[in-house]
Amino acid sequence: MKRVLVTGGAGFISSNFICHLLEATEHEVVTLDALTYAGNLENLADVMSHPRLSFVHGDIRDTGLVRELVGGVDVIVNAAAESHVEKSIEHGASEFVTTNVEGTQILLDAIRVTPVERFILISSSEVYGTADYAPMDEEHPLKPRSPYAATKAGADRLAYSYWTTYGLPIVIVRPFNNYGPRQHPEKVVPRFITQALADEPLTVHGDGHASRDWLYVLDDAEAIERVIEAPLEPLAGEVINVATGIDIPVADIARLVLDALGKPSDLVRHVDERLGQVDRHIGTTEKAERLLGWRARTSFEEGLERTVAWYRDNEAWWKSILAREARPVSP
Repeated sequence: MKRVLVTGGAGFISSNFICHLLEATEHEVVTLDALTYAGNLENLADVMSHPRLSFVHGDIRDTGLVRELVGGVDVIVNAAAESHVEKSIEHGASEFVTTNVEGTQILLDAIRVTPVERFILISSSEVYGTADYAPMDEEHPLKPRSPYAATKAGADRLAYSYWTTYGLPIVIVRPFNNYGPRQHPEKVVPRFITQALADEPLTVHGDGHASRDWLYVLDDAEAIERVIEAPLEPLAGEVINVATGIDIPVADIARLVLDALGKPSDLVRHVDERLGQVDRHIGTTEKAERLLGWRARTSFEEGLERTVAWYRDNEAWWKSILAREARPVSP
């Protein structure tokens, strides 16, 4: 049994990961979250009273708090991040730099003082930008195309430098496009689902040709668990893609969502292409299989069916978020 610190634990990937850890392992979990727009305590409602979970309301940029927490854990999974791509484009990158880069630096400096067994950085496939070749392996050039992606690339390379310089037990995970229950409705899959449920237009950037490697969030949770459990020696200093090896265009996602909900195809509306749009994202799976013995188990069709059902059954959850953020919600 290990004691695992999960930063940003009330977010989408991290809350699903925490629920998975508590169900599938005997590990104790400490989670730290500043509860910004992406952190929602309701994401942890099912496990908040779990005897092996401790929740701390705080910020990874708080050096004293971070050092105190690091002193009591064996493993760190740094998932804390500002992650709203369009916010980083429209409102500036300041918060993204301080949380995603400086927050990571504070954690890394803390484990220089108080060593841990391993430090797992949840990076992002967004660091690759548009594919120079497909599928993208872990050696693909980093060409981030948004301020958000650039700050994730900064944290990614900063963590790597602490392995090369100080020999810290760093493992960098680059998940591709996650979707599933409890994802903020700003993201494309839940946005399409909630728009369709509310009989609103499904807004597709450009012609919808941009494609992504869609990873069901509980498959991602299993991969991160494998990084905790696997022998450290072959993992330290490594970057590992977490992907399916299959990409699907955004326009097809809109059609599949409408079909799943029995909604008319004329709900699709094309809007201007997003600034810094990434055309194609598809990842290799060989390294994760070799080092972790992991492959994604959930097909997109199965994952979308589960995700649609969750949003259909949890309207109060997403409608409350949209009401706070002032997107009109139909009855």
